[in-house]
Amino acid sequence: MKNLAHVSTGEQRRALWLSTFAFTACFAVWTIFSIIGLQIKEDLGLSETQFGLLIGTPILTGSLSRLILGIWADQHGGRIVYTMVMLSAAIATALLTLAETYPQFLLAALGVGLAGGSFAVGVAYVSKWFPTEKQGTALGIFGAGNVGAAVTKFAAPFVMVAYGWETVAQVWAGALAVIAVAFWLFAKDDPERAARREAGAKPRSFAEQFKPLANLQVWRFSLYYFFVFGAFVALALWLPRYLVGVYGLDVKQAGMIAAFYSIPASLFRIYGGHLSDAHGPRKVMYWTFGASIVALFMLSYPKTDYIIHGIEGPIAFSTEMGLVPFIVLIFVLGFFMSLGKAAVYKHIPVYYPEHVGAVGGLVGMIGGLGGFVLPILFGVMNDLTGIWTSCFMLLFAIVATALIWMHMAVLRMERQALGPELEALPQFPEMQEIHTPERGRAIGPVLEDWRPEDETFWREKGRRIANRNLWISIPALFLAFAVWMVWSVVVAKLPAIGFDYATDQLFWLAALPGLSGATLRIFYSFMVPIFGGRLWTTLTTASLLVPAFGIGYAVQNPDTPYVIFVVLALLCGLGGGNFSSSMANISFFFPKAEKGNALALNAGLGNLGVSAMQFVVPLAITAGVFGAIGGDPQITSEGERLWLQNAGFIWVPFLLVATAAAWLGMNDIASAKASFAEQSIIFTRRHNWIMCLLYTGTFGSFIGYSAGFPLLINLEFPERNALQFAFLGPLVGALSRSMTGWVADRWGGARVTFWVFVLMMLGAAGVLYFLDVKHQPGAFWGFFAMFMLLFFASGVGNASTFQMIPVIMREETPRLMPHLSPQEQMRQAEKESAAIIGFTAAIAAYGAFFIPKAYGTSISMTGGPAAALWGFLLFYAVCAAATWFFYARKGGLLHDIERSRARSTGVALSTPQGGTA
Repeated sequence: MKNLAHVSTGEQRRALWLSTFAFTACFAVWTIFSIIGLQIKEDLGLSETQFGLLIGTPILTGSLSRLILGIWADQHGGRIVYTMVMLSAAIATALLTLAETYPQFLLAALGVGLAGGSFAVGVAYVSKWFPTEKQGTALGIFGAGNVGAAVTKFAAPFVMVAYGWETVAQVWAGALAVIAVAFWLFAKDDPERAARREAGAKPRSFAEQFKPLANLQVWRFSLYYFFVFGAFVALALWLPRYLVGVYGLDVKQAGMIAAFYSIPASLFRIYGGHLSDAHGPRKVMYWTFGASIVALFMLSYPKTDYIIHGIEGPIAFSTEMGLVPFIVLIFVLGFFMSLGKAAVYKHIPVYYPEHVGAVGGLVGMIGGLGGFVLPILFGVMNDLTGIWTSCFMLLFAIVATALIWMHMAVLRMERQALGPELEALPQFPEMQEIHTPERGRAIGPVLEDWRPEDETFWREKGRRIANRNLWISIPALFLAFAVWMVWSVVVAKLPAIGFDYATDQLFWLAALPGLSGATLRIFYSFMVPIFGGRLWTTLTTASLLVPAFGIGYAVQNPDTPYVIFVVLALLCGLGGGNFSSSMANISFFFPKAEKGNALALNAGLGNLGVSAMQFVVPLAITAGVFGAIGGDPQITSEGERLWLQNAGFIWVPFLLVATAAAWLGMNDIASAKASFAEQSIIFTRRHNWIMCLLYTGTFGSFIGYSAGFPLLINLEFPERNALQFAFLGPLVGALSRSMTGWVADRWGGARVTFWVFVLMMLGAAGVLYFLDVKHQPGAFWGFFAMFMLLFFASGVGNASTFQMIPVIMREETPRLMPHLSPQEQMRQAEKESAAIIGFTAAIAAYGAFFIPKAYGTSISMTGGPAAALWGFLLFYAVCAAATWFFYARKGGLLHDIERSRARSTGVALSTPQGGTA
């Protein structure tokens, strides 16, 4: 802060108040659609979801632009960037009046949203005028410009009623343009920009500015702001609609009440900055989240009628929140949100004083995206549930997640800083008299001392603990795979019980769990170091109860909207994501010598969940397993009785047991940590991308065929009961993976993988042949045999491709990093191999989406699945060619290694088989 030595108090105040006034004007423009959107909705006849998209679109632009605008403000100075942003937004707002159709309004709304990007510019500009001890208050005052939303809520309805929404847009645009010119004339360059210009120094590059964004802490701050700011913006936009719909108010009354929410939620941000300076932002965040949870729980409760059968007859009463209590609670919620907004931005200049623009821009962007995403979700949830208070239910879930993450991060920091002192405290204070350090360590779930490579420690203590965690993890992962793929069975039976969906819609439903599961794998890989393996395994296993219960209830009513099934299909993907975190957790427990076997057991037995599901579910849906509480059976078109709800309900008791076992029996390892920055080097390795291609061909095929096999049998051979045969494919694939790893060890992974793809080409060609003659006797058995060949080959390939990765990296690391010692090169190869295995597993899991979706697209476009199968055959040919060219041919990377007696010279080919799925 040496540049502040010659800055006067008057200059600081001028910069602060000019910025705050400009931000107030920008915010008034940014939220203009919350009022004029009501008239546009009526004029165009928009649905709730379309209205939510319209009012959220400006928030999207304002959010996405914040990161770049914040960096530009650091590089070029806030004065010029702020002025240009305001002028651009003013022009876009004036042009809004020329729009006539819904797409044109959306396009114009994108330009209006630039006004929201001004926040990141203002944060970067204002923070440079004040020392650290005063930045909380200064940024709190600046952030009070959120009151611009209240200006729009209060004034715009009167202007719109009197002169029309077009006049509102024109007046707001003109005012913003005038303020932009005034800001340029009266503001000065910030001290840092002025000093840099005087010295002739260049600003930091984009790469330097982006560097802090790799810190997980920045993303945690972003989640906080997603709630305290994103939810504030969303409610500011949504409240007029809510008040009109729930309480029957007119637009002027609704606008004034919404302003009553917006004003305190803006002005009290100043007080939040003062509290953050005085008591620390962490304490303020605890106040914010705690009070918000209570308020949102009360706001979430819908109007409900109760009838209690009393001794003397029915006792009827209702619960309903009146307008006055609603306004009071909204006021309370807005107050604590305002404190939280200031507290979040107090963190940034303290932790990242040289990167306020980039970090503040990212946090502001994520928060702003909340203002875009949440109104859309509010509309969608209204359409899906028909419950007005569903918007508050969603916000309750978000703030609960933020509070848990923050608290876990605080506990982890405390444990790292005060480990011995915390260890000395009793786990149960009431039993302090009998507490000893040994008892504390026995009770605590966190393993502070974990040395699996120490043979004595491993023999006396480590193996027992590691095996206990492994054998709790295996059934949890088994259930995760079962829930992930259960949708493939449910979809196959939906038409039979009265759900009239097109073939392409059915294949979409079969494919969506693969899409969400693969995507979640990428994120789940980083969760164990954040939350700890015990807590994360407990949470992820418990999360599977949501799709399990959801399926059980949704399939009982043929009138259930298609979009509900889409949501349930995506939620089934939670099971697919669990794999990455499960494998990461178990890998920390075992020494290198036993890690491969442990991971193989965890992955291989987890894979069996697919086959077990396809065997168990067909049996469970044919009987009323749960009696009256499970619901009535559905009658198929052939008169058969099915309890399809059991496809979901059957897993509930097992999930409850597995969740309890994870919480009570598993451990966290205090030293378990994995740096994303260290692992990200794999994205520069070409072999990472080649192996992604090859593993997608093997595991992607295994999981994709598992998802689409039952439905494909139903469509092509309707006379066959698909569920009697479907489980055999995943069973064959899982067993071949676990039982043929020695083949790759003996002959080399590249050679085995090449012939695997040749077999898969033959299998795909065989399936095409038997589909072409499917009406001839025996065609089904030929079709079935070819698919068993595909499943078998994919299982062998799953093991052989992973056998290749460590060998490749041991060969490549000396060339890529010659400056390292041999021991360091070996450690680097192992680290990169583990990262590549995890990344390829996530990418390959997308096969669970693409294969069923390819079937559906092929059938809708050509009338049959042949086009998709031809595509798979060509893909296998590409994989075989890549394997041969890069690895197996003479001159390929692995040719000499696999054909030499490498084992006798110490270059081992063997590596954990089945270590990832």
